[in-house]
Amino acid sequence: MTEVLREPQQDRSRMTRQRLLEAAIECLADVGWSGSTVAVVAERAGVSRGAAQHHFPTREDLFTSAVEYVTTERLAMLRAQAADLPAGPDRVRAVLALVERMYTAPLFRAAIHLWVAATSDERLSERITGLEAQVGRECHRTVIDLLGVDETRPGVREAVQATLDLGRGLGLANLLTDDTRRRRRVLDQWATMLSASLVS
Repeated sequence: MTEVLREPQQDRSRMTRQRLLEAAIECLADVGWSGSTVAVVAERAGVSRGAAQHHFPTREDLFTSAVEYVTTERLAMLRAQAADLPAGPDRVRAVLALVERMYTAPLFRAAIHLWVAATSDERLSERITGLEAQVGRECHRTVIDLLGVDETRPGVREAVQATLDLGRGLGLANLLTDDTRRRRRVLDQWATMLSASLVS
């Protein structure tokens, strides 16, 4: 009987945690670091502040865990789409479209707010530096897998890193104004150049 009761309780705890993580990303993207308190996130998630602090004792715990969780979820979704990607040059364009979405989504906007806050908060900076290194490695590995290329070939690693750097820069340019038309032209040109470099 105890086991039967424990499972629904664990499920509720997992669901509460997930709602808090997703609400934290929404808050960061919408109102930035200064407006994203644990109380605000708890209210948005529909849970008590006490429940939020039970799962995440500090504000830093909540927001770094949120970025890590949502990034992991998004990368898993990207990997799941690998089987549906076309072959040949169209594959490169399809992967670039996925990279574009990754850097124009609310998750990226939320991460930017965390990066900026970390520049003046030493405790947060320590958490973010490690997290960003981990996220960077996972993004790189995912794009390598989606493109289906051999990273040991000369220039491939650098080309993929340049793709991620380009995506990040275009995402930044999109924060203040809708940069869609210019971004699409840049990515279209990059797709041609990247395809050529990967097959040469």
